[in-house]
Amino acid sequence: MLPRAGQLLRSARGTWQQPLAAAAARSGRSLPAPQMLHLKQTGNLKHHKAACYGTLVPSDEVTVSYRYGLPVVTLMLPSRKERCQFTIKPMLTRVGTFLQDIQKEDKGIERAEVFTTDGSKIPTTTLMEILLMNDFKLVINNTTYSVQVPVKEKWSREHATEAEDIKSLVHRLFIALHLEDHQLRRERELLQKLDHLREQLVPLEQMKAKIATSADAKTNTLLWTGLALLSTQGGALAWLTWWVYSWDIMEPVTYFITYGSALAFYAYFVLTKQDYVYPDVKDRQFLHYFYRKSRSQQFDVEQYNKLKEALAEVEESLRRLHQPLHLQLPIQEINDRD
Repeated sequence: MLPRAGQLLRSARGTWQQPLAAAAARSGRSLPAPQMLHLKQTGNLKHHKAACYGTLVPSDEVTVSYRYGLPVVTLMLPSRKERCQFTIKPMLTRVGTFLQDIQKEDKGIERAEVFTTDGSKIPTTTLMEILLMNDFKLVINNTTYSVQVPVKEKWSREHATEAEDIKSLVHRLFIALHLEDHQLRRERELLQKLDHLREQLVPLEQMKAKIATSADAKTNTLLWTGLALLSTQGGALAWLTWWVYSWDIMEPVTYFITYGSALAFYAYFVLTKQDYVYPDVKDRQFLHYFYRKSRSQQFDVEQYNKLKEALAEVEESLRRLHQPLHLQLPIQEINDRD
């Protein structure tokens, strides 16, 4: 490389010396002695190749300006060698989306990243509103651009209030113009979800009905068995009192039977933390038989309960969606339609 540069300089010497000699002759002055530019290689260029990359380009290569209240980032596309402007929506656009837009605009960009001024990498999920609060560095391929963000004028309290009022008005107008479409779309989604839940519940409902019938039959059998045992006990005590023994002998027996019954009721309360009330006892026994039968039939009670809760939520959402205030219809008209 260095010998080639020397050859070029020597070949060009005659070209630029002739005009200079003619000019010196006309003016009567002598031409200064020619001087040769010497180039000296320091070190191996192979080891300094990385110095050609990552060069800090002046900050005016990437500029940030505000137009109609939105930031506009202007930068030079490396492949196309032309400047391109990107309009940013600070509260919606993220850093990753901004970098993807740059890469889509120039297919020659293989690497696009954003760093802080101290070299910390900024995540792609960061909002552009946060990025544009301070200066940053934009790395495109192997070139680093130092970006200076202009200070945005702060709104006064009156301007901020007016802006919030305008946003609220636009939001209400959007809802008023698109409310019917939104309700129809929401109703269609809820109806589809309702049909899907009902399809899932059909086989579970059939299995549940069979298990509940079996558990109810066993519970009733247990209740009738208890009644039969109590009747048998009363008949046996009467027979022993009047036909076999006397009341003086049977009185202590009946006392201990009553004490044993009270002890059994107290033990039931200690074990179940519930009073011995016949309807509650029946429901508890029914659930005992139901869950035991469910395990044997591989009936998933938890999944069934989740589906029932989801179905109730969808039905409640449909009911609220059909309310007169949501449909913006008078209540009388709703009643007439029903």
